[in-house]
Amino acid sequence: MRRYWPGFEWQVAWRFLREGRMQTLLIIVGVAAGVAVVAYISALIEGLQANTLAKTLGAQAHISLRAPEDLVAPAARLEAGTAMLSDTQPRAQRLRSVANWQALLPVLQATPGVAAVSPMVSGSGLALRGEAALAIALLGVELERYDRIVNLRSKVVAGRASLQPGEAIIGRELAADLGLRVGDRLTLRTGLVSDSARVTALVDLGVKDLNRRTVIVPLRAAQNLQGLPGGATHLDLTVTDVWAAQALAESLRRQHPLRVESWQESNAQLVSALNAQSVSTTIIRAVVLVVVVLGIASVLVVSVVQKGREIGILRAMGATRGQMQRIFLLQGAVVGALGSLLGIALAVALVWAFTTFVRGSDGLPLFAITVPVPTALRVALIATLCGVLAAVAPARRAAAMDPAQAIRM
Repeated sequence: MRRYWPGFEWQVAWRFLREGRMQTLLIIVGVAAGVAVVAYISALIEGLQANTLAKTLGAQAHISLRAPEDLVAPAARLEAGTAMLSDTQPRAQRLRSVANWQALLPVLQATPGVAAVSPMVSGSGLALRGEAALAIALLGVELERYDRIVNLRSKVVAGRASLQPGEAIIGRELAADLGLRVGDRLTLRTGLVSDSARVTALVDLGVKDLNRRTVIVPLRAAQNLQGLPGGATHLDLTVTDVWAAQALAESLRRQHPLRVESWQESNAQLVSALNAQSVSTTIIRAVVLVVVVLGIASVLVVSVVQKGREIGILRAMGATRGQMQRIFLLQGAVVGALGSLLGIALAVALVWAFTTFVRGSDGLPLFAITVPVPTALRVALIATLCGVLAAVAPARRAAAMDPAQAIRM
């Protein structure tokens, strides 16, 4: 019974599957359900994490460099046998400029993994209009550079982003609190220094608290208001891979005597939550795949028992042990592949239902969610491999059956 692989094995495997239509259909549906759950959960978690990161990092840099803190110089070492009572208190911190930041800019821009660098002067102040006075966070930036950090222009809800001398961009909640519209003027005060600015745009930074206190002015204007002529309190960096920010921050910390903070360090709780989500998703995937493997294996084991006589006849006609093993391995692969295709289609339908019927308070989808092609192919491949793996034990059992005993069954 000499036949070329895989013609004989394929014909027998397909016939076995067709004869047990109900069993085959049920296990394919079971595999499809498992694949749909894995693909949908993966797409949902990826979309949720991407949306969370976009909102979190939409108003902050991936890495921030600042001047080192002011420290109190240690007291002189005492001679042996002497004692001194002292009470050393921490020094009050003040706004400090990053030393030689102009020379540092091209160095940072040339660092591998850095996409953009922007100098900033950040401090507090008051926004005044008539009798209203509100505390603000004053940011002095170069608009073109800063736009590459937080994509500021995409957050404009009124007006046009412009930061010429004497102009300012403010959060929309702050504008409502002060009764301001685009084109109106407000007074900015820091200490004894005051300046007037015309509002060119209102922005939505994604967080109401930021919208209520953010005022963005040209870098030179902030330098004058904060008493830092020619200075910059921060150097903000955007990196090409947000998850590589921590490693890059540690490298920059070793190279420069500055305070370097990555977004992971400033959002430690968020990172912990994202890691917990990833771990939970991995556990769900593993459990579902185990269930799929057990389901396929149980059906094929029953098939071996049911097809015992046919297996004995095939062996008596000259089918080798290897051919019998391949017959059942092919059945596992077919069930896994068909279940994968049906499962991916079901996952796409679930994603469509989520984006169509699950809406936020504004009537828009909560966040974008898709089943990426690489994810679909990866899940389908894993499910097919699981089908083959599940068929190993039944295949070995079928190959080990004695033809004479199998025929008498």
